[in-house]
Amino acid sequence: MTSFGARLDAALDARGSTCVGIDPHPALLAAWGLPDGIGGLARFAETCAAAFGPTAAVVKPQSAFFEAYGAAGIAVLEDTVRACRAAGALVLLDAKRGDIGTTMAAYARAYLAPDAPLAVDAITLSPYLGVGSLEPAFELCAQYGTGAFVLALTSNPEGPQVQHARADGDQVVAQLVIEALAERNAGAVPLGSLGAVVGATIGAAPVRLDALNGPFLVPGIGAQGGTADDVRRIFGAALRNVVPSVSRAVLRHGPDVDTLRTAVEAQNATFAFLRG
Repeated sequence: MTSFGARLDAALDARGSTCVGIDPHPALLAAWGLPDGIGGLARFAETCAAAFGPTAAVVKPQSAFFEAYGAAGIAVLEDTVRACRAAGALVLLDAKRGDIGTTMAAYARAYLAPDAPLAVDAITLSPYLGVGSLEPAFELCAQYGTGAFVLALTSNPEGPQVQHARADGDQVVAQLVIEALAERNAGAVPLGSLGAVVGATIGAAPVRLDALNGPFLVPGIGAQGGTADDVRRIFGAALRNVVPSVSRAVLRHGPDVDTLRTAVEAQNATFAFLRG
């Protein structure tokens, strides 16, 4: 079994560093000339899978935009995940799950067990019931070679109220999240399978990032104002492990498949320094 961290490291070398979001919100469906309904959702998702599955290292469907259409939307999400994985992309489902006990274990099975209908390569998780509450997901990651990206320093303006709060020992909460993940990633080669979400718009990072030994998913680039220079400044020695996450900056070029692929190539070129 190859770990998610090892598969991600190889994919970033082979396909470039960009993680491409699949965010079928109604305004974007309209911009693509598609109806706001299950038919439009399916057309959008099929186009994204065709454009990104064979070319992007990581594809990140936003689960909420599919869930909004009910069971039929979840069926489209399942098809999208399968198509992207079959074409060679790693699929990171952006669902931001976080709970305790048997409920967290059920969320973990739903996405990280290989026989699940929505099995993906990795999922986003929220640690704000305590990082330890996510242990069922971490256990399945280790068991099945899947991965997780845990919210640490997010790109939304409300985040610092919690993430910068001081805990026992005067460390900020985000630092405790990073350290808990680093402990679980210790000794992994070439890269741990537990990553952190750290936005490109956070300003001066109030934490030490270099000990994670895992990937950083970096939203906030493009439409939210984050730049390649911000990435350089924030991550320093950990740049090789950065996975820039872009959605609107690529999706606005749709619905033509070739044009979408060209937009991914442009993002890869912008962030070529990460693997250089």
